[in-house]
Amino acid sequence: MPQQVEPYNLPPAPFNGSDAVFRNSSLRQTIQVGLAADEIRLRLSNAFGNNDLNITRVAVSLPVKNEAGASAIEVGSSKKVLFSGSPSISIPEGGLAVSDPIELPLEFRSVVTIDLYLEQGQGGSAITGHPGSRTTSFMALGDTLDQHNWTSSSVASTEHWYFISAIEGRLDTSSSSFAIVGDSITDGRGSTTNANNRWPDLLQRRMRQHDATANIAILNEAAGGNRILHDSLGPNAVSRVDRDVLAQPGVQYAMIFEGVNDIGVAGPNEQSQKEIGDQLLVAYQQIATRVQAAGIPFFGATITPFGTSPDSNYTQPYSNVEREKTRQRVNTFIRHSGVFDAVLDFDRVVRDPQAPSQLLSQFDSGDHLHLNAAGCQAIANDFPLGIFV
Repeated sequence: MPQQVEPYNLPPAPFNGSDAVFRNSSLRQTIQVGLAADEIRLRLSNAFGNNDLNITRVAVSLPVKNEAGASAIEVGSSKKVLFSGSPSISIPEGGLAVSDPIELPLEFRSVVTIDLYLEQGQGGSAITGHPGSRTTSFMALGDTLDQHNWTSSSVASTEHWYFISAIEGRLDTSSSSFAIVGDSITDGRGSTTNANNRWPDLLQRRMRQHDATANIAILNEAAGGNRILHDSLGPNAVSRVDRDVLAQPGVQYAMIFEGVNDIGVAGPNEQSQKEIGDQLLVAYQQIATRVQAAGIPFFGATITPFGTSPDSNYTQPYSNVEREKTRQRVNTFIRHSGVFDAVLDFDRVVRDPQAPSQLLSQFDSGDHLHLNAAGCQAIANDFPLGIFV
């Protein structure tokens, strides 16, 4: 999902100048698609820019060996991208641009390379991106879109995406999509860079193996630090459900796996936690009502543990008795309120049965909050595919 890029996630000099970002710069970024398609469209976003985003030239191609985070592309695979017949596009402040259709045959789990060249850059320092890409991207001075491999001394790398909103594929009527509203756990913190092993990625692979779910594409609408009630790293979930669920193409199912940051940021005292718990229960109901009113089944996932064991040499900042009470209260609501069309009990899957406020050690990335690759796999394996009916 697009979000405003924080100052510490902006590109380094010389790509970040005093009056513009990415002036006379090229970007090479890679994204994995969920389903096979012969034709795609590219969405670029200026949702959080304070000035027009002027894109000079865009190309898409296939990376070498279908590798995420690759700096080289397959020779002969590059296709120029047009916007209403033009190679350039000016996206106004807060706007979105959708490309013309591009013939680029893709298979399940194909990786697409997206190259952008910005002659003027974007004025100011407010730009749109997705800091938690878990994928290596490259930037170079000048227009380098025609180069097979970016190896010049001006090339720098980062683990962020910039300006990309989505890749759309032209699919038949038997296909649909499943939108997941989430935070850093769904965004993949704790997973492996360039491995595409976030839990939704692993679930997509499992769904592909079953006829009933093989044509459902997962839309990962998650952002690190995201909250349900208040803006933080990205708009709050209550405000973004229209953009990230209802306005997305082909959505027939949706779910929410959020709330831990609301609990963790609220004060560690009884009154603060009561207030945040009360507000979360209302927010879940409000979001569910809006999604279900559009005829979309809406699923809820329980909040996973964030407690710290007594023998750990790292204390998770969220770890607190009152916060744990709120987590349990919210999870009881998710499980038993009847608000959701189905419940995904992720808490049950990854908690330590001997210490239910903590993650099982084999699923803990090390900060006692985020799942490692094994934890992501456990959630994907346990996910009940029968809810897609």
